[in-house]
Amino acid sequence: MKRIRFIMLGGFLGAGKTTAIARLARHWAAAGKNVGLVTNDQAYGLVDTESLRAQGFQVGEVTGACFCCKFNDLVATVEQLSAERQPDIIIAEPVGSCTDLAATVIEPLRHLHAGDFDVAPLAVLLKPDHGRKILSGEDGVGFSPKAAYIFLTQLEEADVVAINKIDQLDAAAREQLLRLVRERYPEKKVLAVSARHGEGFDELIASLESRGPAPSHTPDVDYDVYAAGEAELGWLNCRVDVESEGEVVFALDEALVDLVARLARACRGASAEPAHLKILASSDGATAIANLVSSDAAAELSLASGAAVRSAELTINARIAVAPELLSELVEREVAAWSAARGFSHAIADLQSFRPGRPVPTHRMASL
Repeated sequence: MKRIRFIMLGGFLGAGKTTAIARLARHWAAAGKNVGLVTNDQAYGLVDTESLRAQGFQVGEVTGACFCCKFNDLVATVEQLSAERQPDIIIAEPVGSCTDLAATVIEPLRHLHAGDFDVAPLAVLLKPDHGRKILSGEDGVGFSPKAAYIFLTQLEEADVVAINKIDQLDAAAREQLLRLVRERYPEKKVLAVSARHGEGFDELIASLESRGPAPSHTPDVDYDVYAAGEAELGWLNCRVDVESEGEVVFALDEALVDLVARLARACRGASAEPAHLKILASSDGATAIANLVSSDAAAELSLASGAAVRSAELTINARIAVAPELLSELVEREVAAWSAARGFSHAIADLQSFRPGRPVPTHRMASL
């Protein structure tokens, strides 16, 4: 049986991992490779999974905890994808609030499943919105030092750090981020990329395709700080069905961006820093996705549908630095106000809202 090339692309919530993974998958598919994807989340009902499936990719899910805590589920999911399609490459997208992946996923795969997987270097996408503030020690990051600790540990364990979304940065901001990362992690390969437009991806692909015996760097991780940092985030997933009155149609893209912008204003009013808010809207085969990645950012339409519809099903994934019960109240209130302002009837279903529990890895193997 052939070994599968296993690629894991980490990065903080809102770093652009899903967009990057889709671009990587398209590249290798165009080169004649069978590619399988595995998404991961603390909850169920993932925008990322539905988004990738809507683009025609074969996607498996590991839900309910991070890859590190569900290592056996990760392996089983890859085995299922292998039985269905025999992929040459698996690209795995871990939870954005997860770290210590080198010791709890990469090294266990290399040691326990060496005959099954050819493991690539660990690449981590850097999110510019929060990255500049955290790396430069600015006030007003929106997260406590415990949450920032997760962000920094992700970078520390990476083999490759890719600063994403450089298409949104001017030259000075781009150079500042490159300097901050290189000064703090002089041993790292540091790239500047745009998952949306493809800039810098040739170098990222070359890094992920590189072979070498060197193990990943597995830094010491303070699990008390790590757990406390994750627990600062309220985690919410839900589904919302909306329908306009009578035969009135509405522009799906515009309505979706309006809802995300409304939620962004509500977060600012509650001093609740968004780590990532994403909403997928679908209707009669049309799909739109809108995102918010920080309190400083604007609501962004990442996938346009161009559709005019009478009803839609929304999948909301929110990771916000606020108590879960307050996050539920905020989302329910703003969805109701948005629906009323637009003349929609609405129903919220499958709502999950909680704080992530303490990570308990299945394995932890420090590199030699």
